Amino acid sequence: MRDKLNQFMQGRYGNDDLNRFLMKIILAAFVLSLFTGRIVFGGVVSLSRIFYWIALALLIYCYIRMFSRNIYKRSEENRWFLNKTSNMRGFWSNRKYNAQQMKNYHIYKCPGCGQKIRIPRGKGKIEVRCPKCRTTFIKRS
Repeated sequence: MRDKLNQFMQGRYGNDDLNRFLMKIILAAFVLSLFTGRIVFGGVVSLSRIFYWIALALLIYCYIRMFSRNIYKRSEENRWFLNKTSNMRGFWSNRKYNAQQMKNYHIYKCPGCGQKIRIPRGKGKIEVRCPKCRTTFIKRS
């Protein structure tokens, strides 16, 4: 069974970052469709059905992308998505990195040039020299 699936997927595009993002949107739309069951939109269609059909359409699109044999076109779509979301992804990865660094280091800004300087925690009162402008200042670590 597994060999047949591997053979079927040979030459097909598979999963990528855009598909993973779409799957998260699909999950959110399905959850919203569960919680907005009685809200009527426009007097005719319930909001639940709108979210359900959006999620279903995105799911079909996701599977079309996954099973597509046009690898070049799908990789171009993924590259476009990655270019459009690079600022947002960079922001969150920087936040995650800074949160990890805050456990072991204090991060100070140099009063002279504004350069960020990383000082190990737990060393008491220390004199810090900026590596960029050589300004010295005293801080607690």
